Amino acid sequence: MLPVTSVSMSSTLAPARAPVFSPAAVVASCVGFVLIGALQALYGPAIPAFREEFGLSPSGAGLGLSAHFVGGVAGVLLFDRLFGRIGNRRILGASYLLMALGAAGFALAPNWPTALAAALLAGLGFGGIDYGLNQLFAVGFGHRSTAMLNILNAHFGVGAILGPVLIGVVGAGHYPAVFLGFALVNLPLLLCLKGVRNRAPQPSGTAPDSPGALGRSLASVLCVFVALYVLHVGIEAGVGGWEPTHLQTVGYGAGVAATATSVYWLMMTVGRFLVAPIALRFSAQAIITVSCAGMTVCLLLASVRGLAPYAYAGVGLFIAPIFPTGLPWLHRATPGARRAGALVIAASMIGGVAAGPALGKAIEWSGIRAVPLLLSGVSALCLAATLWLVRTTRTR
Repeated sequence: MLPVTSVSMSSTLAPARAPVFSPAAVVASCVGFVLIGALQALYGPAIPAFREEFGLSPSGAGLGLSAHFVGGVAGVLLFDRLFGRIGNRRILGASYLLMALGAAGFALAPNWPTALAAALLAGLGFGGIDYGLNQLFAVGFGHRSTAMLNILNAHFGVGAILGPVLIGVVGAGHYPAVFLGFALVNLPLLLCLKGVRNRAPQPSGTAPDSPGALGRSLASVLCVFVALYVLHVGIEAGVGGWEPTHLQTVGYGAGVAATATSVYWLMMTVGRFLVAPIALRFSAQAIITVSCAGMTVCLLLASVRGLAPYAYAGVGLFIAPIFPTGLPWLHRATPGARRAGALVIAASMIGGVAAGPALGKAIEWSGIRAVPLLLSGVSALCLAATLWLVRTTRTR
């Protein structure tokens, strides 16, 4: 990697007279990301209880998580419309309340349609928090924004690990108590919103330093960023969903396959913590380029039976920084596109939803053993998109 020598992100922001976050608000934001990570991960382990309580088929029970993601995309787009029109505290406060109300409604729902409506409501709040905090962290810390975004998103992984553990401890049959407890834990975070600056600095609407510095139209740059986010989240979901099946197909036991998948998610969380200090010295472009290259190599190595569990762990480590590290780069590269952040965050959610059916259809044609090779092809597209963006957004 090359050290950062280009114009830092802080030069693209309007000067701030006060910090965007107080120290207490930073801690509360990280707790908020633990909660949204846990909420997303609670639905899966509770599916057996959903099915028994409401008499659902597997596909019917899976609609709970789908409703959550649909609400998440809607929440991102809705709160993007409000961003800058009302204060940041109101946006985040409304998001926490919606998520709490949705989780409580899901716990107390008398029937499955009501539970789906509650999951949709919780997803709205989820999307608002995901979008709002990512947006504010991307513009609120100057040259430290990339590091802080990685720390923030690492806490999402902490929640995603703790959620299933909590369901496992209390039992899936007690999922209403878990969702109710989750709703209550949201409420104290409202008290910390006074530490969030109501009007955060915005990326300047001016063009880069020299005319034509982007080299191509703003729309093309934004489209490639969206493609990068859709593809890399598709890989993230694809590995998480198909790694256990692939490992068992090539001869590993079910226990080893499950443990290796847990390690994959753990490495994704660890990777974001590890990259935070690195982001203070190296550019987002360099970090993402190395991440995509490493991810591609690890997926190719995962096709070798003896290396597969370790290679998948490497995929988790390399894929970890891409989502949070790309956001500050996006804001620098598309200063005139106010909704750029909302588009890529919403696209990332859509990529996670679409990955399952798309990869499943490809596996029907090629077989389970081809999973890492299929994903390595997608990863190579991520690398190609990154190299195009590096060349196109280079500042003269």
